[in-house]
Order: sequence, then structure tokens, then C-alpha cells
Amino acid sequence: MELTRRHAKLCFLIAAGISFVLSVLLWFLVDKAQGVFVGIWVPSILSFGTLMMQKERPNE
Repeated sequence: MELTRRHAKLCFLIAAGISFVLSVLLWFLVDKAQGVFVGIWVPSILSFGTLMMQKERPNE
């Protein structure tokens, strides 16, 4: 089970990293507005990953 969580964390980090690199490439090579648009995906991906990785806590 823990191995699966590690893979999930790694997938979210890789997705955020790809988004970051793509945003930098777009900024410098294509259009700055598109680079900013893709760049704002990074915190969204990381936030979604954090939300999905939280364990359910029983009501106390």
C-alpha cells in the first residue's frame, strides 16, 4: 500500500514538473500569456495531489 502512495506522489510531482518546464518553454519560445496560463497549473496540480493523498480520518 505504501509503495502505491509513493508512486502516486511521484506522478503528481512529475506532472507538476512537466507543467513547469512546459510553461518556461512557452514563455520564451511561443507566447508569454500561454506560458503564464500553463504555469498556474503547477500549484493546482500540487494542491490536487495533496488533497488526493490525504488519508480519511474517522469522525471523532
